[in-house]
Amino acid sequence: MFAKLFTIASLAILAVATPTPEASCSSGAIQCCQSVESANSATAANLLKSIGVVVQDVTTPIGITCSPISVVGVGGSDACSANTVCCENNSFGGLVAIGCAPVSV
Repeated sequence: MFAKLFTIASLAILAVATPTPEASCSSGAIQCCQSVESANSATAANLLKSIGVVVQDVTTPIGITCSPISVVGVGGSDACSANTVCCENNSFGGLVAIGCAPVSV
């Protein structure tokens, strides 16, 4: 009886203590962008110009039409069917996000 109780308790503790893989983004929320292009692409350059943003490195990845998603929502209504990225600067109201890198969720 004690052995069964010990085994069940051990398995329960192991299940709770096992970390699950989770995507993270140190600069804020993970973004879902409709496209990601270099800053020197025609689309990205025009959008950046329209909001008065100058990017020093023309190869900087720019997320276009972005919205934050939650990792908890993976597979649900917050799932991203486009480009899931982590961007350095998300302060342009979703129109663009600067310095984006792909993220696996």
